[in-house]
Amino acid sequence: MSMDFEKPLVELEEKMAELVKLNENEDVKFDTEIAELEKKMKSISKKTYSKLTPWQTVQVARHSQRPLIRDYITGMCSEFIELHGDRCFGDDQGIIGGFAKIDDVRVMLIGHQKGKTVEENIKSNFGMANPEGYRKALRLMKLAEKYRIPVLSLIDTPGAYPGLEAEARGQAEAIARNLMEMATLETPIVVVITGEGGSGGAIGIGVGDVVLMLSNSVYSVISPEGCASILWRDGSKAPVAADALKLTAESLLELGVIDEIIKEPSGGAHRSYSEALPAVKETILRHLEKLSKVSGRKLTERRFDKYAKIGRF
Repeated sequence: MSMDFEKPLVELEEKMAELVKLNENEDVKFDTEIAELEKKMKSISKKTYSKLTPWQTVQVARHSQRPLIRDYITGMCSEFIELHGDRCFGDDQGIIGGFAKIDDVRVMLIGHQKGKTVEENIKSNFGMANPEGYRKALRLMKLAEKYRIPVLSLIDTPGAYPGLEAEARGQAEAIARNLMEMATLETPIVVVITGEGGSGGAIGIGVGDVVLMLSNSVYSVISPEGCASILWRDGSKAPVAADALKLTAESLLELGVIDEIIKEPSGGAHRSYSEALPAVKETILRHLEKLSKVSGRKLTERRFDKYAKIGRF
């Protein structure tokens, strides 16, 4: 999937692929042309991605080939033992989690699960968790607190599932309880917004000591389309809404909502997993090392102060 603003870059990539294929012929070599194209691609990619509009950033955050939680597990963790169910209703696939090991650090890794195919997305409900997903996440967080290991939360969701059945099972209560419990959890919590951080669905596993965002991710109380539909009764005004919502990493860092931006490789994380995943891993480990030196009680006090300050001017 390519986006409109990426067309010049995609055209160069297609030319590059043709030259590489032709270069396999022993009689004719295009090494010089390939090197020039690579240089041009890097220049265009850097120029394009350095001046994305908020709406373009939303498109990148939703890219179908962007790294998902399973990619982070494979790329960052040497061990992962998935734990299932909320011990009440069922095992929601919109949120998954379990014991993980990143280098020598053991964590309870929890996050939204999307898919890269239609079948995978249907199974995970497109990353929109039901109440049992949030209750499963809370069960795992409490387990982490019991064994004194940190919680790592990866956020990538358009929002919690708004269906009638989810509401009947207590969607709002499940998210509200998670907010309360995470605020008082006496173990380190590191949150990373890896793609789309939408509404209560995101914050339901997003209360942390440190909140990080990938540079092309977004974090907002509502989607641009939803905002445009409410304010102007016109979904086509989503780009205007995206600008007003201040949902980019730069805006949220300036407002004090997040603590650090993890820079993505030129062209976005979907173009280079080999660069994006190590950057996320290094940043997570750096913050976990700092938080490991803070007592549980001090963590909760600092967490309260952190969220109490948001919105003050």
